This record gives sequence, structure tokens and C-alpha cells, in this order.
Amino acid sequence: MKKFAFLFVYLIPFLSFAQLKTDVLVIGGGASGVMAGIQAARLGVKVTIIEEEAWLGGMPTSAGVSAIDGNHHLPSGLWAEFKNALIKHYGTATALQTGWVSQVMFEPQVGQQILSEMCSKEPNLDVLLGTRYTQIISQNNRWLITLVGNTSSTIQAKIIIDATELGDVAALLGVKYDIGMDAQSTYQERVAPQQANDIIQDLTYVAVLKDYHQVQKPVSPSADYRREDFICACEKLCPDKQMPRLWDCEKMKTYGKLQNDLYMINWPIHGNDYYVNMVDMNAEQRKQAIIKAKEHTRNFVYFMQTELGWNTLGLADVFETKDSLPIIPYHRESRRIKGLARINMNHLEKPFAQVEPLYRTGIAVGDYPIDQHHGKNPKAPDLYFVPVPSFNIPLGSLIPEHVSNLIVAEKSISVSNLVNGASRLQPVVMEIGQAAGVLASLAVQNKVSPEKVSIRKVQNTLVNQKAYLMPYIDVSPEHPYFRAIQKMGATGILKGEGKNDRWSNETWFYPDSTVLLKDFLEGLKPYYPKLKLPTFTESELSYPLSYPQLKSIFIHISPKHQVNLPPTGTIQKGELAYLVDKVLNPFYQKIDHEGFLTQEISIKNP
Repeated sequence: MKKFAFLFVYLIPFLSFAQLKTDVLVIGGGASGVMAGIQAARLGVKVTIIEEEAWLGGMPTSAGVSAIDGNHHLPSGLWAEFKNALIKHYGTATALQTGWVSQVMFEPQVGQQILSEMCSKEPNLDVLLGTRYTQIISQNNRWLITLVGNTSSTIQAKIIIDATELGDVAALLGVKYDIGMDAQSTYQERVAPQQANDIIQDLTYVAVLKDYHQVQKPVSPSADYRREDFICACEKLCPDKQMPRLWDCEKMKTYGKLQNDLYMINWPIHGNDYYVNMVDMNAEQRKQAIIKAKEHTRNFVYFMQTELGWNTLGLADVFETKDSLPIIPYHRESRRIKGLARINMNHLEKPFAQVEPLYRTGIAVGDYPIDQHHGKNPKAPDLYFVPVPSFNIPLGSLIPEHVSNLIVAEKSISVSNLVNGASRLQPVVMEIGQAAGVLASLAVQNKVSPEKVSIRKVQNTLVNQKAYLMPYIDVSPEHPYFRAIQKMGATGILKGEGKNDRWSNETWFYPDSTVLLKDFLEGLKPYYPKLKLPTFTESELSYPLSYPQLKSIFIHISPKHQVNLPPTGTIQKGELAYLVDKVLNPFYQKIDHEGFLTQEISIKNP
């Protein structure tokens, strides 16, 4: 394997095109794909990422959306590693807070450089840029993929991870999927439309502008340019001063302010959002749709340069493209596969009240609200998006029905249309990618297809990588009981409390609080339904769990496990998680992809 300089800023593995073999093939080097490749490689399997374009990173780099949405207080796994690398590059965390839309903002080329360097450090990972697949065949329980790059070649893989922007691999391989809005009756999501439709979210062709501090020649608008399309993007020229969400023009500009006089233009209000449903289009149709989306963005840039007086702003050459626009569009919505589990809005809103306890199978977390962009499609219904707490994504959402040895990542996972509005953001898809990498590596190492891999083994591996299963804002990976709290949260024996305050969505575990005896017994009940516990009085049940009571419960569940506990006093929730994990270990009771327990723990009452 050789290494070569790429864009003069980083080194990346190079493979000559020939007959290749790999354990895991990641198709798509976007935010999910890169993290999937890195994680699987770190777990010891051979991984190859193929990416059609010249950059890695997708949404936050190649699409120019370098203002991170959400998860600022959920530093999970590889997302946290990426964020820390940004802090190291710029010097401080404060240096990332350049615009008001996000606490983590960076130049797209810096993000792509960091991701490329992360890949180059993994000896088990090869990356093929400028490479696309043309055919995928299932052969002898393996995949045989035809690649086109400098020359044609084939690669054999045990597992494929579809990390494409629009779920193209899943569609090619016959995975069933949905596109557009679900009917209210499908999942009983009360804010969904009455009838299903094929309307997806607006995409955005982002622009990154630079203040050159001298007058720039305006970009050329398209023949159908209309200033009226943008006149209410901000307050200055808008005739309707009472229009909702009418921002001061300077606030609009600094929304996406980046380092070094750069500005990310990703403005949804009469700005450069653009509606087209290109998901099921062929390559030529997509190409034409992208041309129109680019024209719309250039028209908006022209409006800002000529109508708003920002004549020192011009397109920045950060992407090294002929038109100085990003390499790919920002797709907010994709195909949504039909997986072994599908999470809907009700699971986000009230995770512990649903028939399917999907929260038990969580492998990624998010705290962004249900946010959908439909401003450019007049046919889109006007939906009210219910406030939700922070949430997790079930493992079964990554595993398609009826197609083995395939894992789906990025935005094409099995979720409802409404949930996609919260699960589509950069940190969440990075975490989804990390989980996909864990799942793929365990499938290879255990010689089984992904649907047969133990959910708890995937989760335990993630926790050992300091990744979150449950979105607890008050228990960081540095907490001494982090692993135990994550695992006990995923059992449901100890539950967190979800909160919502506008754009702030949180779940609190309260590790220093106490737990009522009755709540603890209720949490144990699904795991030990035949357990005959000591008799407690009504008064005792309504008070916090004490050490003597916990010891008595432990003895009744597992007499052979003796544990020394203080003779008096109440126990804090964090320590309780640690002790239950250590003494009873209920986390390893088998569950299915809907979160149901599939075996009963044997009990020998004393």
C-alpha cells in the first residue's frame, strides 16, 4: 500500500486498481461513511471506503454545512473526537463560536483535512477517492462490486455499508423504502398529514462567501433571476415588516460566520433553500436538478452583493471547484429504508410509554428538534412540529429487512418522515456511522450477518469507545459510572427524565439523586418477573432506596453474589447503576430489535 499527498495537506492510502478484497466496504465517504470506516478499522477488520468525489466528510465538508447542529453537550464517541480535533486546530473551543447558529463552526476544508488525517492513521483502512460502483452482485455469501476510477476493477466484501447521501445502494439491492411524508394513520403521529405524499424537505446548495475587503464583481445571475424571490430574506427591503421570522440583515449574514472572513450561506427564509425531489432520479436527471439548485444559490448571492450592499463579498475558493460552490448539495432527506425497527415521533416524545421499548436498543443520540424545511414547496402541508426531548436511535434502524450483509447509515435509516427532521444532523449521522462500523466488524468477526449480531455486544463496544446509548446531558464519558449508567439506562431499570425548552432538548439522569424503592422494584420487574422479593411496607416503598434494602434485593435475586454495602443510608442513583451492573448484570439479557426481552433470567430464591 502506498501513500500520496492529496491537496498538499494530508496523506491518504492509495490502492492500485486490481482485484481487491476487503472485509467491509463502505460506499460513500460522507459523515457517516468516514466514521463507519474508522470505527470498523479500529476494531481490527479490513475496511475500504469508496467515495465518488475528491473530498471526505459529506454534509459538513463537501456540502459546506460546517455549522454543527446540536449535540454540543453530548460528546459521544467519534463525534467528540472530531470536535476535539477542531478545537486543537483553532486553539480553543471559543474559536469555534464564530456565528450565532452553532457552537461548533469551522472552515469546510479544515473539517475535510481532519477527517482525512483520522483515516490515514488507521492501518486497516483504505480510501479510494474519485471512485464509484457500477454493479453489485451477491455471490457465495459475499458481495462482488465493480468499481470505476482511473481504471475498472472489482472488489470482494463480506459486508457493505451504504453511506451514500440518498440510499442508492440499498435501492439497488432491493431494499424496500419510503420517500416523503407518512400518513397520520401509519404511526399515529398526531401532527403528520392525513394522507401520505412524496414531498421531501428542501435541499440547499450552500455558498461559502469571503469578505475580500474590496469591491468584488458580482456573480452572474440566471436568466430567470427575480429579486422578489429574496426580498424578504431579511428586514431591509421586505415590504411586510410583520412577516414572521424576519431577521435583521446583518444577523442573517453572521448566522453562518466562519473563521478567516468566511460566511456560510445556508439561509432558509427566502434564501437558498430549494425544492426538488431527486431521490429516485437517474444520474442525468440529478445533474440537471443540481444545475438549477446552483443557479438559485448564485441568484441569492447576486441579490446579497447588489441589493444588500455587500459588494466586498464574493465566492470563496475553499472547495477547489470550477464554480467555487460546494462539491455536493446539502440533502436533508433521503430514502428511508424499511428496517428491523422503525422509530417514529411517539418514541421520541415518550420513549418509555410505547409498546416497543426501542430505547433499549439505542446506538446513537441526538438533541435536535424535529425541524423540517418546506418553505420552497407550496404543496407541502403546514405541519406543527411537536417539541421532543433528546433521543436515541435504535440499532434495527440500520438493518434492512430481507437483505443480509448490508448495513444502512447516513440519512437513509429506518425512521419516520417526522423523525428524519431530528435524526438528519451531522453529529447524529456521525454516530450512526460509528455504530454501523461496530456492527459490521462484529458481523465479520463472528461470521454472521448483521441482523444476527448481539445488540448488547454492539452497545457494549460503543460504550467502551465512549459513545452514548442514552442521551444523558449530565453524565459525561469522564464520569466514573459512565459505562454503568449508559448500560442501566438502556435496560430501563433506571430511567432518565426528558425535558424540552424550545430548541433545548435534554434528558437528565441525575446521578447524585436518590431512587424511590417502588421505582427501583418496578424497573426490575420486566427482568425478574418471577422474583419473590422481601415484603416492604407502603411507607418503605415511598422512600428512597437504602443500602440494606438493596442488599436484601441482591440476595433474593442472586444469593451467590455477596456484596459489601454500608449498613445504613440511602444510595445515589449513579452508584446504584454501578452496583446493579456489577452484581446482577441485567444488561446482557438478550433483547430483540424492538427492545423486547427474549429470555428470562433464572432466579433461585433463598
